[in-house]
Amino acid sequence: MAVKIRLRRMGAKRSPFYRVVVADSKSPRDGKFIEEIGTYDPMKDPAELHIDVEKAQQWIKNGAQPTDTAKALLKKCGAIQ
Repeated sequence: MAVKIRLRRMGAKRSPFYRVVVADSKSPRDGKFIEEIGTYDPMKDPAELHIDVEKAQQWIKNGAQPTDTAKALLKKCGAIQ
């Protein structure tokens, strides 16, 4: 089972809000996930980002691969270099 750290879109039309989740790579974008590790709100100024760094590092150590966008957010919060 390939596990990914990715964004799950929430919110209404034209006002996105994202949850950073750990999910199986075969599940749909807004479908079933294993664990929620944070949130990201790009609509606020400045954008709000809350990620549980310890959980993110643990999942990465266990083999979870972040998507490109999730990797950028994890770098911004200091979970990865």
